[in-house]
This record gives sequence, C-alpha cells and structure tokens, in this order.
Amino acid sequence: MAGGVLVSGVPVATWGLMGQDDAQVLQQSQLDHGYRPLTLPAGLETALGIGALLLAGAGAVLLVRAQRRGAFDRRWWQVLAPLVAAGLIVGAGWRVVNAGGTPDNIGAGLVVLFGGPFVVALALWALGRGVSLALQRDARRPEPRATQGSLS
Repeated sequence: MAGGVLVSGVPVATWGLMGQDDAQVLQQSQLDHGYRPLTLPAGLETALGIGALLLAGAGAVLLVRAQRRGAFDRRWWQVLAPLVAAGLIVGAGWRVVNAGGTPDNIGAGLVVLFGGPFVVALALWALGRGVSLALQRDARRPEPRATQGSLS
C-alpha cells in the first residue's frame, strides 16, 4: 500500500507544485492550449501538490522502514523507481501540455513524442521486473507438506 501511495502521489505532487506556466507575452484570451487546464479555485492546485508530496514522502518513509526491518525486499525498488520516474514525467508533461502559449508552441508535441514512449518503456520495465520478482518468490516458496490423513 505504501508503494501505491508513493507512486500515485508523485505525479500529483509534480503537477500541483509546478504551477500553471502560461506565456506572459499574451493576454489570457490569446493563449493557445494543447489541452485546457483544469478550472480549480486559486491555491487548490498547490494544496493538492503539497498534500500529495506529503503522502508520497510518507509512503517512501514507510517503505524504507519496512526494508530496514526486513519486511520489504529491497529488490522491489527496481519496480518502484521506474514508476516514480514515470510519474514525474507525467506530472511535468501534463503541465507542459496545459501551458498556454503561442500557436507555434511545440512543447506539447515534444511531450507526446518523447515523454509518452519513455513513460511506456518505464512502465513496461516495472511490469517485467515485478513479474520476474514475483515468480522468483514463488519458486523459492517450499511445497506444502502432506498432512496426516491425506491420501496423497
């Protein structure tokens, strides 16, 4: 659960703490957006970002403590780290795609062109490594012994 809080908190924290980055040279009505940003009350984005950062930090602290106690296998960081990196890219990319600018702004296109495949690659890496670790754990698990009275 702590891993899920960490991974889901990072993109929201990145998005909320980056803030809207509209071009300052144009009036608000002249801004061109790849996608329109969410219409939220002033300060709510930052509050959501701070809350998500605190939750992600708490998840990371819980995972480190569990690792030190031996309750969390440190190899699972090889699954969580790519997902956290993908979350950073998604949160920052969403801000770039929502930023208002001139019609010739290529930021949104670059995010889709480079960020999208990179996020997919990170997610596939995490999936493959997670399956690999789960199968290794199952392979090391001893077979259950037959109990008295069983017919095996």
